[in-house]
Amino acid sequence: MKNNRGLAVFLGNLGKDNPVFVQILGICSTLAVTNSVRNTFVMCLGLIFTTALSGTTVSLLRFYIPQRIRMIVTVLIIAVYVIIVDIVLKAWYHEIARELGPYVGLIITNCIVMGRAEAFALQNNPLLSMLDGFSSGMGYTWVLLIIAVIREFFGAGTVWNIKIFDAWTNWTIMIMAPGAFFVLALFIWIVKSFFIREKL
Repeated sequence: MKNNRGLAVFLGNLGKDNPVFVQILGICSTLAVTNSVRNTFVMCLGLIFTTALSGTTVSLLRFYIPQRIRMIVTVLIIAVYVIIVDIVLKAWYHEIARELGPYVGLIITNCIVMGRAEAFALQNNPLLSMLDGFSSGMGYTWVLLIIAVIREFFGAGTVWNIKIFDAWTNWTIMIMAPGAFFVLALFIWIVKSFFIREKL
């Protein structure tokens, strides 16, 4: 039964409970970093790391956190893991850290991280909470990577900074915020219309 629940949580976060196109969470980073596949990938790795470990930590401490300061403690736990990600990027991947700028730090306020810690980790055991955090991050990742590939390809004619076509006229709007809104909206419409049909 526990294995079945773990599988349901994992698959749910990838599909019918996906944080981006079902719960509409994490939209700020979806719009901010998806003009580059490389930066999107790094951002997603940071979020997976943070979501999985913050969920685990919150679950481990859930019986010891006073209710009146629950939100503060949760934010502090998330901040610790975000700081680790930020330090690693600045130490070994300086160029990517510079390109991402403040968006790494904004993982702290990402609704997906806080939402899973509050809605799931506080009510479940550490192993299931880690699985939930990991799968939420994976659900976020595959959506953002698809959006990033589309935006970078049409906006710059590249994927992962590799030129695909030499004679390509860049669609500048695709690497701007309006392009991100358009691609995200189109993606949500396609998924909800053809893959995840809501029961009336």
